[in-house]
Order: sequence, then structure tokens, then C-alpha cells
Amino acid sequence: MENIKQTIVEAIQNYHTIIIHRHIHPDLDAIGSQAGMQRTLKHSFPDKTVYAAGNDEKSLLFINKMDVIPDEAYKEALVIVCDTAETSRICDQRFSKGAMLIKIDHHPNHEPYGDLLWVDPSYSSASEMLVDLFLEYPEVFRINKEAAGALYTGIIGDTGRMLNGKVSPRTLRAVKALRKFRFQPERIHNELNKKSSGVARLREAILRTFKVTEHGVAYIFLTEEKLSAYGVDQAEAANLVNVLSSMARVRIWVFFVEYPNEIRVRIRSRNIPIDDIARRFGGGGHAFAAGASIGSWKKADEVIEALNRKT
Repeated sequence: MENIKQTIVEAIQNYHTIIIHRHIHPDLDAIGSQAGMQRTLKHSFPDKTVYAAGNDEKSLLFINKMDVIPDEAYKEALVIVCDTAETSRICDQRFSKGAMLIKIDHHPNHEPYGDLLWVDPSYSSASEMLVDLFLEYPEVFRINKEAAGALYTGIIGDTGRMLNGKVSPRTLRAVKALRKFRFQPERIHNELNKKSSGVARLREAILRTFKVTEHGVAYIFLTEEKLSAYGVDQAEAANLVNVLSSMARVRIWVFFVEYPNEIRVRIRSRNIPIDDIARRFGGGGHAFAAGASIGSWKKADEVIEALNRKT
């Protein structure tokens, strides 16, 4: 493992242009790791050109805004993909156009890709992996306040604000190291706590109308029509997935969120591995937190039935 990290460091040092990607439908760790790496590399190597690739996510613009990247930038570029297990889920499929490709990820390595791979599911998040890397090579990397804030956001995102089982002594050491940069974590938590009246009303409606199968699988269908009625977008709705986590009879809970061209599936569970079901429907993720995209409500019924068989 040390050799692969050293090789990654050398690659970063050798390329003038570096383009950082992450997964579609980004969460806090996807944007946090991407932004944290971009800002650290810009601060450490002022002469390099470092881009963040992908579509902007409105609810996460407080972390980072994506760059407009010309096609020709990829020709001699090092491309680094953070927090993304499968190539089909990489946001901006130009990732393969670079001169060299590196995968840095904490999901199970079901699809190895890239010229260099650093994949370690023992980490809480891709952001924690990057903190470890940067601290291990202090002669190369210089974290600044802005990078520290992004990496902190990524860690608290994938650890449920430090409340779930992914938190380890290494996670706490990473957070302690980041806190030295005085990035005002209370501002980050204030952003995460913001909820419009529409989101609050939708949350109440979900708790009133969700359904549970006899096998303990809770689910709800959030159509475009329903979201429009509450004035809530898809990302805001998907972020409510864990409102069902405290129900005593629920063992698995799943949101089906309708987008214009797909239905996004967010699956969570209480100690029941469900990532294999996500992969069966073209997605992936962690053992107890995964997702996929499907093309019809009929497929949603198939997802529910597959999850019933897991309990």
C-alpha cells in the first residue's frame, strides 16, 4: 500500500495538468474529496493547472463549484477519480481521455480501473483517505483552510456526522488534524441544517405515507409531480432518506426519486448487506448504503421484491 501511495505522489508531481472527477449525483464525500484535493494541489503546486470536473450540484455549491474544462486539457493530463467504484458512475465520461488515470476510493473494488488504484474500504470516506495521504507526505502537500473545510465536510457526510459505525480512531485523528486549520465547522453544519419549508413539509409527508412490507422493507415513491407540489428538487428529497432509519420495524429503507430520464434509488439498511442488490440494478455502493438508477416504476417493484428476499 505504501508503494502505491508513493507512486500516486510521484504522478501528481510529474503532471502539469490534473483533472479531478467524482461520481454522478454527488454526496458530501464526492464533492468534499474532489474539492479538498483540488485546493490542496493548487496550494501545494501553484504552477499546476488543477480542474474539478462534473456538473454542479445546487445543494452543494457551498462546498465547491465545478470548472468548465476544454477537451484539449485532457490530452496531457493526469486524471484522478475520487469516491467512485464503477466507471459508469463517473461524472463526465471524458475521464478516459487523459494521459494517466488514478482511482482513489473506499468502496469495495468490484470494478478495478485506472493505471493506478488505491482502494481501501477500511476508510470511512475518500476524504479521510486524502487526509491520510496529505499528512503522510508533508514535504509534498500543503493543506489550507479551504481544503480542510471541504475534506471535513466529506468525512462528516459519509460518517453520518460522526455517528455511524464507520468512525475509527484514524477518522478521529484526521478530523483533529483538519481542525487545526480554523475553517469554522459551525458554518458547514449550519449549511447542512438548512431546510426550506418545502423540505420540512415533504419530510412530514414521507413519515405519514411511507409503506413497509411484511419483511421490514420501508419504501416511498417520490414522483416529479410530488416534488413539484412541495417545491423540492430531487437532491433535497434524496437527502431525506434516513428519516425512515429510526422506525423499529424497519430493517431496510429505500427512496425512489423520479428524475426526468430515470428513477434514482437510494437504499439503506440496518446491518443487512444490500450493495449486491444495487449492483444488480446497475448501481453500487457500501454494504449498508448503496444506490442505483432504474428506468421504470415496474423496476421499482423488482427492487423492493429483491430487498424483501434479503431479510
